[in-house]
Amino acid sequence: MPHPLHAELEALASQLAGEAAFELCGLQVQTHRVPMTLLVQLRPAGGGDVSLDDCARFSGLLGEALETAALLDEAYVLEISSPGVSEELRDDRDFRSFRGFPVAVTVHDGQGGEQRREGLLLERDEQAVHLNVRGRRSRIPRSEVIAVCLTAPEQS
Repeated sequence: MPHPLHAELEALASQLAGEAAFELCGLQVQTHRVPMTLLVQLRPAGGGDVSLDDCARFSGLLGEALETAALLDEAYVLEISSPGVSEELRDDRDFRSFRGFPVAVTVHDGQGGEQRREGLLLERDEQAVHLNVRGRRSRIPRSEVIAVCLTAPEQS
Protein backbone atom coordinates (compact mmCIF):
# COMPACT_ATOMS: atom_id res chain seq x y z
CA MET A 1 0.00 0.00 0.00
CA PRO A 2 1.54 3.32 -1.05
CA HIS A 3 2.35 5.98 1.51
CA PRO A 4 -0.58 8.45 1.90
CA LEU A 5 1.60 11.31 0.64
CA HIS A 6 3.19 9.37 -2.24
CA ALA A 7 1.34 11.33 -4.95
CA GLU A 8 2.26 14.72 -3.45
CA LEU A 9 5.89 13.68 -2.95
CA GLU A 10 6.09 12.37 -6.50
CA ALA A 11 4.53 15.56 -7.92
CA LEU A 12 7.02 17.73 -6.00
CA ALA A 13 10.02 15.60 -7.03
CA SER A 14 8.86 15.43 -10.66
CA GLN A 15 8.38 19.19 -10.92
CA LEU A 16 11.75 19.88 -9.32
CA ALA A 17 13.46 17.28 -11.54
CA GLY A 18 12.04 18.92 -14.66
CA GLU A 19 13.23 22.35 -13.53
CA ALA A 20 16.72 20.92 -12.90
CA ALA A 21 16.85 19.17 -16.33
CA PHE A 22 16.28 15.68 -14.94
CA GLU A 23 13.60 13.07 -15.51
CA LEU A 24 12.04 11.41 -12.46
CA CYS A 25 12.21 7.64 -13.01
CA GLY A 26 10.78 6.48 -9.71
CA LEU A 27 9.98 7.39 -6.13
CA GLN A 28 9.52 5.01 -3.22
CA VAL A 29 8.63 5.75 0.37
CA GLN A 30 10.12 2.94 2.44
CA THR A 31 8.32 3.09 5.77
CA HIS A 32 9.73 -0.24 6.98
CA ARG A 33 13.03 1.52 7.65
CA VAL A 34 13.77 3.64 10.71
CA PRO A 35 13.89 6.45 9.95
CA MET A 36 11.78 6.04 6.82
CA THR A 37 13.60 6.41 3.50
CA LEU A 38 12.52 8.42 0.48
CA LEU A 39 14.24 6.78 -2.51
CA VAL A 40 14.26 8.92 -5.66
CA GLN A 41 15.60 7.69 -9.00
CA LEU A 42 16.38 10.11 -11.80
CA ARG A 43 18.29 10.52 -15.02
CA PRO A 44 19.27 13.53 -17.12
CA ALA A 45 16.38 14.68 -19.33
CA GLY A 46 18.65 14.74 -22.38
CA GLY A 47 19.92 11.20 -21.81
CA GLY A 48 23.19 9.99 -20.42
CA ASP A 49 24.11 8.88 -16.95
CA VAL A 50 23.58 10.49 -13.57
CA SER A 51 26.82 11.41 -11.80
CA LEU A 52 27.43 11.50 -8.06
CA ASP A 53 27.56 15.29 -8.32
CA ASP A 54 24.13 15.25 -10.01
CA CYS A 55 22.73 13.14 -7.16
CA ALA A 56 24.24 15.42 -4.52
CA ARG A 57 22.95 18.56 -6.26
CA PHE A 58 19.43 17.16 -6.64
CA SER A 59 19.45 15.89 -3.05
CA GLY A 60 20.09 19.42 -1.85
CA LEU A 61 17.34 20.86 -4.06
CA LEU A 62 14.77 18.25 -3.10
CA GLY A 63 15.70 18.29 0.59
CA GLU A 64 15.17 22.04 0.70
CA ALA A 65 11.85 21.77 -1.18
CA LEU A 66 10.63 19.03 1.17
CA GLU A 67 11.44 21.16 4.21
CA THR A 68 9.68 24.18 2.69
CA ALA A 69 6.60 22.14 1.72
CA ALA A 70 6.52 20.49 5.19
CA LEU A 71 4.99 17.32 3.71
CA LEU A 72 6.82 14.95 6.03
CA ASP A 73 6.43 15.44 9.76
CA GLU A 74 8.73 12.60 10.79
CA ALA A 75 12.43 11.92 10.36
CA TYR A 76 13.48 10.56 6.96
CA VAL A 77 16.52 9.70 4.91
CA LEU A 78 16.66 11.02 1.35
CA GLU A 79 18.45 8.79 -1.18
CA ILE A 80 18.98 9.96 -4.76
CA SER A 81 20.21 7.48 -7.37
CA SER A 82 20.15 6.41 -10.98
CA PRO A 83 17.58 3.80 -11.98
CA GLY A 84 20.41 1.65 -13.29
CA VAL A 85 19.75 -0.98 -15.89
CA SER A 86 16.23 -2.32 -15.89
CA GLU A 87 15.67 -5.83 -17.09
CA GLU A 88 12.66 -4.76 -19.22
CA LEU A 89 13.20 -2.40 -22.16
CA ARG A 90 10.42 0.18 -22.20
CA ASP A 91 11.17 3.32 -24.16
CA ASP A 92 13.01 4.26 -27.34
CA ARG A 93 16.08 5.23 -25.34
CA ASP A 94 16.30 1.70 -23.86
CA PHE A 95 16.00 0.12 -27.31
CA ARG A 96 18.75 2.37 -28.72
CA SER A 97 21.03 1.81 -25.73
CA PHE A 98 20.80 -1.99 -25.85
CA ARG A 99 21.18 -2.66 -29.59
CA GLY A 100 23.21 -5.83 -30.02
CA PHE A 101 22.38 -7.12 -26.53
CA PRO A 102 20.69 -10.49 -25.95
CA VAL A 103 16.97 -10.14 -25.26
CA ALA A 104 13.92 -12.32 -24.70
CA VAL A 105 10.70 -11.15 -26.33
CA THR A 106 7.44 -12.40 -24.86
CA VAL A 107 4.74 -12.44 -27.53
CA HIS A 108 1.07 -13.36 -27.86
CA ASP A 109 0.86 -16.75 -29.56
CA GLY A 110 -2.51 -16.06 -31.20
CA GLN A 111 -4.27 -18.71 -29.11
CA GLY A 112 -4.54 -16.85 -25.82
CA GLY A 113 -1.09 -17.90 -24.63
CA GLU A 114 2.44 -16.57 -24.74
CA GLN A 115 5.69 -17.57 -26.43
CA ARG A 116 9.24 -16.50 -25.77
CA ARG A 117 11.67 -15.63 -28.55
CA GLU A 118 15.34 -14.92 -27.94
CA GLY A 119 18.00 -13.20 -30.00
CA LEU A 120 20.20 -10.13 -30.25
CA LEU A 121 18.31 -6.85 -30.40
CA LEU A 122 18.75 -5.09 -33.73
CA GLU A 123 16.17 -2.32 -33.41
CA ARG A 124 12.59 -1.36 -32.69
CA ASP A 125 10.71 0.72 -35.24
CA GLU A 126 7.08 1.82 -35.53
CA GLN A 127 5.94 -1.59 -36.81
CA ALA A 128 8.19 -4.22 -35.26
CA VAL A 129 10.96 -5.38 -32.96
CA HIS A 130 13.86 -6.78 -35.01
CA LEU A 131 16.12 -9.52 -33.67
CA ASN A 132 19.15 -11.38 -34.94
CA VAL A 133 18.34 -15.04 -34.31
CA ARG A 134 21.33 -17.24 -35.17
CA GLY A 135 22.43 -14.87 -37.95
CA ARG A 136 18.97 -14.38 -39.45
CA ARG A 137 16.79 -11.31 -39.07
CA SER A 138 13.50 -11.98 -37.25
CA ARG A 139 10.72 -9.37 -37.33
CA ILE A 140 8.10 -9.41 -34.54
CA PRO A 141 5.11 -7.08 -35.03
CA ARG A 142 4.81 -4.66 -32.09
CA SER A 143 1.12 -5.54 -31.74
CA GLU A 144 2.18 -9.07 -30.71
CA VAL A 145 4.89 -7.99 -28.24
CA ILE A 146 4.07 -8.24 -24.54
CA ALA A 147 7.54 -7.45 -23.16
CA VAL A 148 11.20 -7.23 -24.19
CA CYS A 149 13.72 -8.08 -21.46
CA LEU A 150 17.50 -8.22 -21.32
CA THR A 151 18.91 -11.73 -20.82
CA ALA A 152 22.32 -13.10 -19.96
CA PRO A 153 24.55 -13.81 -22.96
CA GLU A 154 24.88 -17.46 -23.98
CA GLN A 155 28.04 -19.15 -22.76
CA SER A 156 30.10 -20.79 -25.51
